Amino acid sequence: MKQPKYHLKAEKELTIFQFISEGPKGNVPKLIEFTETNLNGFYNLAFGDRDEISGKLDDNWYEFENGVNYEGFVAKRKNA
Repeated sequence: MKQPKYHLKAEKELTIFQFISEGPKGNVPKLIEFTETNLNGFYNLAFGDRDEISGKLDDNWYEFENGVNYEGFVAKRKNA
């Protein structure tokens, strides 16, 4: 599968990843967050813009703001 690749910056725990979306509207900071659920071994994946003020995930939008299609985007945890 040949998909565009993004340089990911990961936090030490490998649960939050940052990257810059490069698209027709410029560069937009994005976050990917994995949070543990109440089911053992299952995680929730959240994806959205990085809020410029708080630095936290903002997923309160209905469409991608940068005109980029993320279909097929995969983040794999090393040694998982």
